[in-house]
Parts: sequence; C-alpha cells; structure tokens
Amino acid sequence: MNLNIGDKTALVTGASTGIGRGIALALAKEGVRLALTARRRNLLEELAEEIVSSKGLEPVVIECDFMEQGAPEKIAETALNQLGSIDILVNNAGGSRAFTLDTSEEQWHEALTLNFVRQRQLTHQLLNQMMEKKWGRIINITGKSEPDGINGAFCAKAAMHSWSKGLSREVGKFGITVNSIPPGRILSEQILRNYTPEYRQWQSENEIPVGEYGKPEDIANLVCFLSSPLARYITGTVIPVDGGLRRYQF
Repeated sequence: MNLNIGDKTALVTGASTGIGRGIALALAKEGVRLALTARRRNLLEELAEEIVSSKGLEPVVIECDFMEQGAPEKIAETALNQLGSIDILVNNAGGSRAFTLDTSEEQWHEALTLNFVRQRQLTHQLLNQMMEKKWGRIINITGKSEPDGINGAFCAKAAMHSWSKGLSREVGKFGITVNSIPPGRILSEQILRNYTPEYRQWQSENEIPVGEYGKPEDIANLVCFLSSPLARYITGTVIPVDGGLRRYQF
C-alpha cells in the first residue's frame, strides 16, 4: 500500500531505542525526512547512520533532555530550522515507575512533566505551521487505562488522552488529526530490564490472546498509517496495540 508520505517531514521524540526507534525506521522506509530527539546522542547517531545507509536520507539529530526547562522550544526550533517544516509529530518520549502513598511532590511533578506537559508544549510549538499548511499529524504514544496502583505516568497518560481529544476538535478544520496509541507489552530496553524471561513467557501464554509480546514495528505500522492521507478521517481516537491484553471494551 502506498501511504503517500514520501514528501513529508516528521519529528520523533524518544527516538533512540525501542518503540521510538522502530517508528523512526518505519517512517524513514516510507521516505519521510526525520528529526530525531532523545537524551543519548550516541544512540541517535547510530540510528541516523542506519537510516542513511538504508535510505540515503540523513536525519536531524537533536540531543535533548525532555525534562530541561525550554526543551520543547529548543527541539521545535532546531527541527524547523533544519527541515523547514514538521508535518508529523510523534510524541513518544516518556517514562514510568510505580508510586506509593508517600511518593514526593517532586516525583509527581517529574512524572506529569515528562509524560504530559512537555508533549503538550512541544505540540503547541509546532501547531501554527501545521495550521498554516492546513495539514498535520499528531500521534501520541501513551499508556494503558488500567492502573495496577498509583503511578504518575498513568495519570499523565490519562491527561494526554483527554487533551488529545479536545485538541482534535479544535484543529480538525485545519486538516490536522490527533490520535493516541497505548502500547501493550512491546519488546524494548525497558521491558527487558523490568521483566524476567520467565514472567514474559508466563504473561504471553496466560494474559495476551495472541500469545506473545509485540515488537516496535507493530506500533510503527499504525503510526505510518495514521500519518498518511488515508487516515484523514481518523482523529481524537485512542487505539491500543496490545495483542488483546487489555480487557476493557472501549
């Protein structure tokens, strides 16, 4: 299927590993010119080299800690200066850890900033130029809606879903769509660090209907489709990619 995005530009946050890396590679395969940002420059440069060798397209590499004050402005300015415009924004950066009843205000602030505030700020840095062109795609990689307990990232992702839905109603008339993708168990550096092989095997056999953990390209394939003109009538949605893991109906 020709997705007709070979003439587009994209900014992918958290692009150095895992899901973000898979998304960057998939978009590059479609011919999209990329700006890639994350904290670890060496990993970004390795990804950029892979993209250059396979597609001949040299991405813009932006080393930046998302928690830094002014990070969204820095990222947006660099990406726009280097690429001229950003047609597709993939808000993938974030992080999660379990909280307790005694979790500090500083940790709550960190979780909400990393998983919601910075994404909102970065998006609004790029909205005007999308509106002027009357075309844009905003895709948020979020999280599940079934918290096992208190987790700041879950709260932030719920805010992302609410904000995304509201934003979609404001910008639809400009040809801009806004959608969210909550991943299930997708093999990544974080998953391999946090879950033992034994637990992954047990969960695959007992809790995931398709019987295995997903791969970054399972998320990336949907991102590419939502980035395309073919998905022009899909907006304000939350589309899980989890192999059927979650039990809620909607």
